[in-house]
Amino acid sequence: MNLSASAEKPHLPYPAPIDVYGQGGFRFAGLSHRGSLLCLPDGIWAWPVATPAAITPAMLALVFDRAARLDLFILGTGRDAWDLPPELREHFREHSLKWEAMPTSAAIRTYNVLVAEGRRVAAGLIA
Repeated sequence: MNLSASAEKPHLPYPAPIDVYGQGGFRFAGLSHRGSLLCLPDGIWAWPVATPAAITPAMLALVFDRAARLDLFILGTGRDAWDLPPELREHFREHSLKWEAMPTSAAIRTYNVLVAEGRRVAAGLIA
């Protein structure tokens, strides 16, 4: 599934801090969402990724489309740390986009700080 094909409308059309994470979902801006999220400066979308191994360049199409307007992409990999495979690393390199991968709880803390600072940050958060 290519996310850009199903991502016409975000849950929220602006960035927001993540208030709660657990039990397979997130709460943010008074909303509750079950499953993973893709957070960008122009909105927060449902993200059909359940494990890091399911991440492909197509699943990051919205991120790569906005790469020139981003300072950093944070990948929340669930409970465990995960190394991006060479194919994904190359896509980030091609788009001149810095990235960090870490467990989702740490990714949320980092994302929230950067959003509060007004930074141009995106995050893929696996529930």
